[in-house]
Amino acid sequence: MNDAREVVVLRYGHRPGRDDRMTTHVGLTARALGADRVIFPDNAGQSAETVRDITGRFGGPFAVELREDQKAIVRDFEGVVVHLTMYGEQVQDVEGAIREAVGLDEPEVPGEASPPRDLLVVVGGEKVPWALYERADFNVGVTNQPHSEVAGLAVFLDRLFNGEELDREWADADRRVMPEATGKTVVDADGAGDGERDDDGRGDDPVTDERGDDDPAEDE
Repeated sequence: MNDAREVVVLRYGHRPGRDDRMTTHVGLTARALGADRVIFPDNAGQSAETVRDITGRFGGPFAVELREDQKAIVRDFEGVVVHLTMYGEQVQDVEGAIREAVGLDEPEVPGEASPPRDLLVVVGGEKVPWALYERADFNVGVTNQPHSEVAGLAVFLDRLFNGEELDREWADADRRVMPEATGKTVVDADGAGDGERDDDGRGDDPVTDERGDDDPAEDE
């Protein structure tokens, strides 16, 4: 989201079938809340295809990669590594230090500002090796309670960007959702046409297109 640095989300581990929906939602959350790129394990091709499709329809820029060398990605990353884990330091206690480390915040001591640095946010999909805890610059917990890794990623990114990601403009979008108190309306991004509308909340959601119940962009 910021031209001076790249925020990358790494989905560490994926169990095909069992994790398909969760891995997909990690990618969609990363895209929607300000990250520039998501890296999936190479066995998560279905999730990658879905996130690319959503990006093509609803805009970007946002990149999706499939990689098998996850340990090497973390080990060799030239920037700040944040590992989201239930056991980490509370996000509200370290968010300032993280923002300062990547150059988003001014330091407490004038003249010691950090240059913009890339950020890797690691979201575990299965038990992660202890080496990841040791490699991470910050092990961060959101509430230190059991919950969804998607929720943890969403809270972290919103804290990282101070809510500014919510006002992002989406380039090269084909479709755009119209904010409404009631109803569901999706229009052409260029403003042409009347769009598709479902006023009573029943019937097909225009966001799902032909994809049916498995489309993560539908209401849940």
